[in-house]
Order: sequence, then structure tokens, then C-alpha cells
Amino acid sequence: MQLSNHRLPCVALLCLLIAGQVWCDCSEDNMQIEGGHYTLTKGLNSGSMLVYHCDEGFYPYPSRRRVCQLTGTWSELPQASKPQTCRVVECPNPMVLTQGSVYPPQEKYLVYNETTYECYHGYTLRGSARRECLPNGKWSGSTPICSRDSGSDCTDPGIPAGAYRNGNSFQLDDKVKYRCSSKMFLVGSSERVCLENGQWTGTEPTCYYDYTYDTPWEVSEAFGGAIKSSLTTLEPTDDTQEGRKIRVSKNGTLNIYIGLDISESIEETYFNDARETITKLISKISSFPISPNYEVVFFSSEIFEVVNIVDFIDGNVQLNTVKTKLENFKIGTGNTAGTDLNLVFTTFLNRMAEIKQIKGEEAFKDHRHVVILFTDGAYNMGGSPELTVRKIKNLVYMDSNYKKEPLRAEFLDIYIFAIGAQIFDDDLKPLVTTTGGNHYFRLENIKQLQKTFDEIIDEGDVQGSCGLHKDYVTTEKRENYPWAALIVTQNNGRVMNCMGSLVTPMFILTAAHCFTYEDLPKHITVDINDGQGRTKKVKDFFLHPKFDVSAKVNEGVKEFYDYDVALVQLTEFVKISTLARPICIPCTQETSIALQLVGDSTCAQQEQLLLKNMEKLTFLTRSKSQWVDEKHVHAKLGDKRDECIQHALEAPGITTKNPEVPVTGNFLCTGGLIPFRDHIACTGDSGGAVFKNFEHRTVQIGLVSWGSKNLCKGGGVVNSDGDSRDFHINLFKVVPFLKTILGNDNQDDYAPLEFLKN
Repeated sequence: MQLSNHRLPCVALLCLLIAGQVWCDCSEDNMQIEGGHYTLTKGLNSGSMLVYHCDEGFYPYPSRRRVCQLTGTWSELPQASKPQTCRVVECPNPMVLTQGSVYPPQEKYLVYNETTYECYHGYTLRGSARRECLPNGKWSGSTPICSRDSGSDCTDPGIPAGAYRNGNSFQLDDKVKYRCSSKMFLVGSSERVCLENGQWTGTEPTCYYDYTYDTPWEVSEAFGGAIKSSLTTLEPTDDTQEGRKIRVSKNGTLNIYIGLDISESIEETYFNDARETITKLISKISSFPISPNYEVVFFSSEIFEVVNIVDFIDGNVQLNTVKTKLENFKIGTGNTAGTDLNLVFTTFLNRMAEIKQIKGEEAFKDHRHVVILFTDGAYNMGGSPELTVRKIKNLVYMDSNYKKEPLRAEFLDIYIFAIGAQIFDDDLKPLVTTTGGNHYFRLENIKQLQKTFDEIIDEGDVQGSCGLHKDYVTTEKRENYPWAALIVTQNNGRVMNCMGSLVTPMFILTAAHCFTYEDLPKHITVDINDGQGRTKKVKDFFLHPKFDVSAKVNEGVKEFYDYDVALVQLTEFVKISTLARPICIPCTQETSIALQLVGDSTCAQQEQLLLKNMEKLTFLTRSKSQWVDEKHVHAKLGDKRDECIQHALEAPGITTKNPEVPVTGNFLCTGGLIPFRDHIACTGDSGGAVFKNFEHRTVQIGLVSWGSKNLCKGGGVVNSDGDSRDFHINLFKVVPFLKTILGNDNQDDYAPLEFLKN
């Protein structure tokens, strides 16, 4: 329920006698906020929470929330001297730099204020030389540190903005302790110890105001640890950053335990967004060649189990069942009054113990465990869960006397995402694991967290990871189509623009008619952004040996485009990342993994899964406003194909009466108005991938070749008419050609793709 900022009419108090007590509803008098609005969790009923909201860069003052008490009054009533308003966000005081100066010196640093940092003579600056106060109440960049080579075992760990540090010796076993200025609290390690390897224990602390929150980018940077099987612990990239970056391999066992707070203190909007985020996370993980086991529960004063991890391990529950149960679960099922956080951890502890009993102690040693909890921490029953968390650590670390850096630390990660209008940070922070990066996050907008899951895994190290892409709207469209390439051929005044697709780090797949036999590699450039420059030079290109545009002139086809496929070899490998990544192509083992085909899969299985009677497909067209746009079409297959290809006879230069002469069985046919109005290809779309998205993966099924009518005057997204048809090379029909080059293991220039035997 969202109310306007205008003063509302007084509402008469409604009081009821319940169990000998008088319970009254609250009114909306004097509850407005200047510059913002408020929402109510339970209307004006007793126990309802009023939550204030402000625009980005502002926060509610003096209160962020109020509660309707039994007496019918709101807690923390505003005073004339402190009216409820939206104040500008302030960042922690940066004047903590030792051996250096901060400019400009100010009493307060408000959102979008900038600071610069300089070190005294003889000291070197590490961290950010310039920082900006962000709308979430944190400084951009990393903590500035002025240090010099002092012969210490560890480097100076610095002092975060708004903090105090005790300890200035950085030798082996030395400790530094941190605390925050008044009105702030510390997130991260309050105490750190210098280790023999020159690293500090724990994580760099940060000082938070009550309104401070973590952005999706920060979460994606820090949310590491363990997502599947075998993870590699990496050294920090610089002296100011610590943590693990997830790398995925195909061996080992991962158990993921997810708990979502649905108690009355959590607004329903948080619940819905968190549930959707959990579903997104599970879907994201399932797109990789990995199979974690899941325990998913909702909780309040009792546990509502979505899936038991033991059933998952035994094979009695499938992943789709988990998603369905998540989507169907609604608040209101069971008792949501009260919160027993200890019960959640006890449930997870019991499940771990069951797994150990089932698998045996030796096998259990190879199990990695990730606990992910969404809660505000407002537990009012069951006691503190700290003891239970310690038992979980003892079980996984297999050491009841573990130190702050246990030997088996990589086998357990406990993450807490603090959500809700009122967060009990002091109760929640001790529950996370404190090694391997940040594990505690405060979320302002949980829905944005979905975007971070594309950054969680170091996808560049995932084998068989073709077709990965970001499936939400991004500011950089290339991230939605990381395999898309633009190809330009310039030779003797002739300019040919085509599209293509990255199929391996060194090869671009496109149409053969984009080139002539007079073209040389030096005439061709490829535009694909891998973060190391967009324009790529070409080493060589290969046309299908059966492509001959003049082959059917005597049969009434002026230009014949059968086998219209080519491969372009780059001089250097494309750097694989979320910006640039190969698309999946038919009949490879990588595509079988993407399609989650188990065992010895075949080409026929892939084709049956991807090409049905009326398959909806997509290809791209150049766009002036956002690089590329999508075009949507339907492949007319089976008994729909004959009518579709008949329109090829209307194309210029075709005089034959038999449509199967220009349109062989190697083509897919799209276009027309029935049963759906398709888009039509334009000049410049040639060679582009005709693809289908399948569970966060993109599989290329064909490539744009030719059409019966030119309906495009300026390119872009254009609708088909009743007679226009497009013909695309079906990649399943040209696999032998692709295999001779992309699957060639008799060379040392590049890693070949693994093509299926059948």
C-alpha cells in the first residue's frame, strides 16, 4: 500500500477488546514525510510497520520506520523540532588517511562530493586517488593507503573512512583492531591478524550508517566462495582487495542451503523479490555443466520446507520441481508470526549430518556447503543461532578447535543478505563465515540482485560454456549478445557489411556470399568487443567448398545460395568474458552440455529439441540507436515448409517453376503473416546467427542467407508481408564442413571443438 504525501483526513480509532487487552488501530495523522512517501505492512492495524521511502541519494530522517503499537499510537512520533523529512545522504568522514592529505577538507561529505588523496614524500599511494560519495552512503573505489617498504611481513591494511584503528605494527601475528565513529556500525572484520603468507585474516571493514546499503555490483564482486564442486582460491589482484573468485569445474559435490524469512516483519514486496531472485540464482547455476543439491526453506517461527536436500541427493526431486514449488509458494501459508532464526540453522545442521551419515565421513570431506539466508534478523524466539552456527563449522571444518583461518575454510560459506525495513545487524553479522571475501550484505533493492548472478562465476574458466549471456536488459547491448560480430569487407571500392557469430575464441561463422574470390584476409575486419579493442584482424577465411552462386543459372536460378556458409579465422584469440563469448552450434558436446543432454547424446537429439513444427527463432539486425535489435521469426517445418518455399519463385532472377531448385533441403524458411507475422531480413543482416535461447544459453540453429523480397529501405526491424520469405542455412545440414575446420585436432593453432560422433 503506497500513500500520497498529502495530509489525509483523520481516521477514527478502532479499538477491540482481545484477551482482556484493548487493541487499537493507528491513524495516519502527522505521519507524512517531506520529499518522500511511506508504505504500511499491515494497513493501520496493530503491529503494522510504517516504512518511509526517499528518492536515490536521500534517506528518511529522523526515523526510517515506525510501528503501530497496541495503544493505537505510532512509535517514535515526529517532533516539531525534528519533522520527518528526506535528508541528503552523507558518506563516512574520509579524514583518516595517515601519512597523506585529503582534499577538500569539509565538515560533511554529501552524495556526489568528490575527494582526492595525496601521500607525503617517501610514501606510495595504494588504492583510489580519487573517490566519490555514492547514493548508497559509501565511497567509490578502494581505501587509499599511504605506505612505504618498511620490511613488515604484511602491508599496511589501511583505515576505512569513518573508522579508528588500534595497531600500527604489521609483523607476523600482529593484530589491528577497528571501530567506527558514532552513529555508524562496522561491517567486516573488527580484528585482523598478520599471517605468515603476508596476508591479513578476515575482510577489510567498512563503516555503515543505518541507511547504507550494498549495490548489486558490490555484491557481484564479493559474492564468491562456492557455487559448485571444485573452487580455486586465488591470490588478491592487488594489496587492497581480498577474496576468492569462483571458478567452476566438473568434479566434486556442492550442497546449497537457502532460507527465506517470511515472518511478519518482512514486507511482502521483499518476499516476492527474494523468491524471484532465488529462482533466478538456481536457474543461472543450472545453465552450467554442474548439478548442485538444494535445500530450500521459508521460515518464521516454523519451517516451511520447499525441498529437502536428502531427497535431492537421492534423486527423488528434480530441479524443475524446486522452481515450481518456489513459484507457487505464497505468504499466508501457515503461521508467520514470530521468527526463529536458530531453527533455520538447526535444520541445515541436521541436513548436513544426514548427508554425512548417508555418504560416509570420507566422501563427506569432498562436499562443499553454501548457506544463503535472506532475513532482517529480528528473531524473537529460539534464542541466538550462534551456537548452532559454531556446530555447523565444527562439522564441516572437522575441527572443534579451529582458528580464525581454518584449514577447511573453503568447504563452507555462510552468506547473509539483510533485507527489510529494520535490520538487526549486530545479531546477523556474527553468523557469516569470515574468510574468503565478504559474506554479509545489506540490500536496498533486492530485485537488482538478480543482475549480479551473471558476475558471480568466472565464466572465462568454465569449460563447455558456449551460449552464456545476460538475459536481462543491459545498458551495453553487446552483453546480451556476446557472440555477435560485425564483418566489413572492403576491396577495390566494394564494401560489404555482414553479421557473424563467434563460435570459438578464434573463429567467426558467417555467410559465404559476404566474400568474393578476389577478397583477401587483409580486406576483412571483424568488430567484436572483448575489452581489448573492438576491431580484429583476419588471418584467413574458408568458404564451404560446395558454395557456387552460379551453379544453377541453367536451371533458372540466377544466384544460387546453397551451402552459403563461411568461417573467418582471426589473427588473435578473442578474450572470453561476459563481453565476448562463443555461441553454441549444433552437434557439439558443448551444445549437449548447454541443452542438459546426459549420456552419449546425438545430433538427432539436439535437432529434435531445437527444431519443431513451428519453431520461434531470433536473428539480429543493425540498429542506429542501440547497436543491434532483435527480429523474431518462425521456422516453417514439416507440412508447413512446402507453402513457405513456394514464395521463392517470386524472387528476382528465378524463372524455374520448382521451388526446390533454389531452396534445397539445407534451408530453413521464415516470413509471412500466418500463423504469426514474422520480421524480414534486411541488407546487412546476412551471415547473422539465427538462434534460440534455451535456459540462459543461446544455440545457433541457422544463419541468414537470402530472401524473396527487399522490403527494407533503411534497415532495422521490418515486418514481413504476405509474400515475403527469408531462407536461412540450417547448420545441422553443414556440420561436416564445420567439423573439418572447428573440429580439426591435427593443428596446434587453436583448441578444436568436440563434435558428436552421431
